[in-house]
Amino acid sequence: MSDDDETYGIADIADLEEISPPDLPYKPKHVGDSPPIALIGTGGIAEQHLTAYRDAGYDVRMLCNRTRERAEKYRETFYPDADVTSDYHEVLERDDIPVVDVLPHPVDRAPILEDALEAGKHVLSQKPFVVDLEFGERLVELADERGVALAVNQNGRWAPHWSYIRHAIAEGLIGDPHGIHCSVDWDHNWIAETEINAIEHAVLYDFAVHWFDIVTCFMGDAEPKRVYASYEPSPTQQADPPLLGQAVIEYENAQATLSFDADTPVGPKDRTTVVGTDGTIRSEGPDLEQQSVTLYTAEGYARPDLEGTWFPDGFHGAMAELLSAIDEGREPSNSARNNLRTLELCYAAVASAEDHEPVVPGSVRQLRGE
Repeated sequence: MSDDDETYGIADIADLEEISPPDLPYKPKHVGDSPPIALIGTGGIAEQHLTAYRDAGYDVRMLCNRTRERAEKYRETFYPDADVTSDYHEVLERDDIPVVDVLPHPVDRAPILEDALEAGKHVLSQKPFVVDLEFGERLVELADERGVALAVNQNGRWAPHWSYIRHAIAEGLIGDPHGIHCSVDWDHNWIAETEINAIEHAVLYDFAVHWFDIVTCFMGDAEPKRVYASYEPSPTQQADPPLLGQAVIEYENAQATLSFDADTPVGPKDRTTVVGTDGTIRSEGPDLEQQSVTLYTAEGYARPDLEGTWFPDGFHGAMAELLSAIDEGREPSNSARNNLRTLELCYAAVASAEDHEPVVPGSVRQLRGE
């Protein structure tokens, strides 16, 4: 090997200085006097919703669950003055409640969403929004006809690290993104004792929809050309759905890669890297709640000291965006219309994993296997 070859394959690392991190509005918006809200569905995830809403000072007037006792339990813990019912139609009849947060799983949620929009309610739908794109499009049209807002609780957008990255990209701090790379190594075997265990694509669909959504956010108006995905069971997993998954997403002059290893009992790691024409921003940590962000540009590198956690701040952010949009008379950034792009990508990835071939996002109109 010649002297010139000694650096072959080794990056030329710039000697960057640490600079002050840009002050970006990554935290959930503050909403003053919130309109009254009702929760329909008080399963396990409701605790995160109610924690976020209570801490934000939101006015939750009513809790609804088919098993009334579950709603009563949450009332005692979070909103002692709230009304309780087991019939969601009673919620929709309340003229004093303009906003409903609908939490049941997609199939059970579908008629509730339709009825809520027909009743003239502003709606925050749990994710994943729908399992049929045509039905989702009809709901968007119905919301437009009724003059109400329909948003989706893609709470990951307001996880502190992802929110900071979103705003850094929007401010042009790294130029145009051309490489997005996310890897998640964690232990998802806890689902073996839950109803999630029955979801065939628990990783590539129910979990990874957050990653398909954030990639869509990071890439802005860019349209994905193709996605190739795969999944496999781990030899040691306890849960039924395959816990290994990956996806490669092609854009014009850009790419995104997602890697999921949900059978990682020790050494968990979560990492997000976005490479742009003018810089790089990276977040990493042992899990979704403990993340450190570093921004690299020609001016230097910056490490913002972020406050908050995905749970529950992400839930605060999703509702705050809906309430702000209602107050300002605009469409929320997490609108169902916007979220359909995420689902096009997610459905295509699931189909690709089943068929072992690339799929064009938007060509698969229904979720496979659920």
